[in-house]
Amino acid sequence: MTGTDRTGVPVADAGEPAGGGRPVEEQEDPRIAELREAVTALRRALATLPADLTDRDLAEEELAALTALLSGPAPSPAALGGPLLRLAATTGSVSALAPALARLRAAVELFGGAGGR
Repeated sequence: MTGTDRTGVPVADAGEPAGGGRPVEEQEDPRIAELREAVTALRRALATLPADLTDRDLAEEELAALTALLSGPAPSPAALGGPLLRLAATTGSVSALAPALARLRAAVELFGGAGGR
């Protein structure tokens, strides 16, 4: 049962969370948050380029694959390495994407290194 302290602030009684018995949401893994932000940054940088970028569709598919990996538990470095490698291959020669690609690589390395090496 939930009660209040002398100032009226909700408090939990005997192991029950305050707030009507609802469990407190867990905070997102900071590695996943950074990877999600890095994917978004690369997606935005890619969107600013001319439409005739040869491998745009492949890059967008790999960004979608990374986004899908972020919907579950923390992905393994090996699972992240493939999309990172393919993104580097499809966008690495475009200097305008270099900062966003470097951020993505750094975010992947937070999980234990690019490609699980």
